[in-house]
Amino acid sequence: MEKIFLMEDDAALCRGICMALGTEERTVVPAGSLTGARQALAGARFDLLILDINLPDGSGVELLRALRAEGDGTPAILLTANDLELDEVTGLEAGADDYITKPFSLAVLRARVNAQLRRAGRRAVPRLALGPFLFDFDRMEFFRDGAAVELSKTEQKLLRVLVENRGHAVPRSTLVDRVWTDGAAFVEENALSVTVKRLRGKLERDPAKPEYLKTVYGIGYTWAVGP
Repeated sequence: MEKIFLMEDDAALCRGICMALGTEERTVVPAGSLTGARQALAGARFDLLILDINLPDGSGVELLRALRAEGDGTPAILLTANDLELDEVTGLEAGADDYITKPFSLAVLRARVNAQLRRAGRRAVPRLALGPFLFDFDRMEFFRDGAAVELSKTEQKLLRVLVENRGHAVPRSTLVDRVWTDGAAFVEENALSVTVKRLRGKLERDPAKPEYLKTVYGIGYTWAVGP
């Protein structure tokens, strides 16, 4: 099932896009504001982002920059009522993969969406090999030196965020937002530290001297294995 995220504050246009893109194999998750978008994206995975540039409480470009800074490489299409070349350049430099000016045909949008999903499918790697590890998040299968490792759902979420952002320090606050997504208003202060400790115990040769899941003091954690 493909998942598309749509941020569009025009309710009528939002409904039209959802109807045009939604199928039995594809779902569209909408949000009408930047605040709503951040809540919907926290901890969720999408195959494509469609972001309106101008919203009452912010900008799709602002959101896209933040996602790219966090290492999120999900393909993104920007929607805008501005047809100025400078706006298009700004959007593309922020990390957009495509840019569509309003008004547009839903058939054209559908074609652009299909093109991005095809490209993303060709780039997708179903099994990720990193050093002595082999991770398959879709099948929930994890191996170290060929031996299977059993991970809890929370450990899988944490590991996925870290390896998708490998080489970059991921702040503790970002990890908490991405891993604990059940809507709980409060997460125990040490929940992240406990999960990191358990994950190290399962993946590291010497958990006391981690080679891969490293602490970045004053910031958070990073996965140190290169691509």
